[in-house]
Amino acid sequence: MEKENFSGTDKLLGEKPVFGLLMKMAVPTMISMFIQSMYNIVDSIFVTRINDNALNAVSLVYPLQNLVLALSVGIGVGLNSCISRALGAKDGKLANSFAMHGVLITLVNAVLFILIGLFATEPFLKLFTDDEQVLAYGVSYGKIVLCFAFFSLIYIGVEKLLQATGNTFFPMIMQGVGAVINIVLDPLLIFGIWIFPEMGVAGAAVATIIGQGVSCLLAVIYFAFRNGGIKLSFRGYRIRGRELGAIFAVGIPSSLMIAMPSVLISIMNAILITVSETAVNFYGIYYKLQTLIYVPASGLVQGMRPIVGYNQGAKKYSRMNATVWWSVLVVGSIIFIGSLVFLFFPAQILALFKANDEMLKIGVPALRIIASGFLISTLGVILSGAFEALGMGVRSLLVTLVRQFVLIPPLAFLLIPAIGLTGAWIAYPVSEVAASALACAFYFAYLRKIKRQNNIPKHARFSEFGY
Repeated sequence: MEKENFSGTDKLLGEKPVFGLLMKMAVPTMISMFIQSMYNIVDSIFVTRINDNALNAVSLVYPLQNLVLALSVGIGVGLNSCISRALGAKDGKLANSFAMHGVLITLVNAVLFILIGLFATEPFLKLFTDDEQVLAYGVSYGKIVLCFAFFSLIYIGVEKLLQATGNTFFPMIMQGVGAVINIVLDPLLIFGIWIFPEMGVAGAAVATIIGQGVSCLLAVIYFAFRNGGIKLSFRGYRIRGRELGAIFAVGIPSSLMIAMPSVLISIMNAILITVSETAVNFYGIYYKLQTLIYVPASGLVQGMRPIVGYNQGAKKYSRMNATVWWSVLVVGSIIFIGSLVFLFFPAQILALFKANDEMLKIGVPALRIIASGFLISTLGVILSGAFEALGMGVRSLLVTLVRQFVLIPPLAFLLIPAIGLTGAWIAYPVSEVAASALACAFYFAYLRKIKRQNNIPKHARFSEFGY
């Protein structure tokens, strides 16, 4: 490998003070994740002006859009982890090989979503509605956003390549440009303003893919000139099971984790509806509210992964460990502030959603109970992301399963008959405590393994000047 090609990456990820580096990496990814989440929301805001069926159609297509996001981001996380660790180990040839395998996976996924868009959109929508107008709206919107999903797939792939080399600022800019274009084009194409045709719901889809297409084009052009030393070339390229396996070992669990909340919401709605429709409505509000806390946390995790992966590959374990605990401190501070708001101002928060007396009766104690587990969830969130960076996708998945799936539905189902809706809300802090305990057990076991492999005394501490 030509070491000088990656000297900038080494100085950035392997030498700069950890806290400042973490903030430099994390803040753009926080903003980028917020922008990414806005695409469907913006479409929903504008299509509501058509009619309720239009909004219903866009909402029904969202799980398929989320599938694109889950697969692309999940595989991107696997790619990011593998490349950053290879760069840390000064193995440029392996890093380039991982990048080329990422290109191959992206092309396969693009073909997959074209097929899903063409042949699965209508059957999927018919599972949830038989309204002809909703179906017509949903099919036209879904086919466009899915068949042209390759713009989003390529952009996210390039974004993860750039993040692996420590570049998070320009991906944020490119994501932002696409989002602005989407916002501007939505009303023009939906309602036929100025020289644009009136396309209705399909116009929202076209605006989305144009925005994603521009982000994709900018990303490809930027990567061609500023790729951090990563080279993409089919010359001498061979598909290797080792590289594919390493990407999928992190990418598949990560994809499952991204898709998991949708499954949890469906199960919890089925449980809560047996008690109260208002409880279901509150749960929908809560899920939107909690994203205000956890989206910044997820953004910081994205900024943390390349630093952790690179320094593990470089065997700079003190920097790796320091990055993890600085991340816990920063995210814990954000979540602590959010917890205080939920604990002390639940009625005021719900009033923003025009909550009636019944909603307040259910929602105020629910927000306080659920918020009691927010702070401890910091450990589960950060360590789960660290395991992805370290190539331990299964451990990350296990922690997330305990946080969001293994305990919450069963506990809610068992406790509601005994103590009412309070039982459903208690399941959340219980699951956070269990997941954080599991995450800590996994992480400290990994640190002990590092010490054994490097003949480090059992009771020695990782420090900036030591191990």
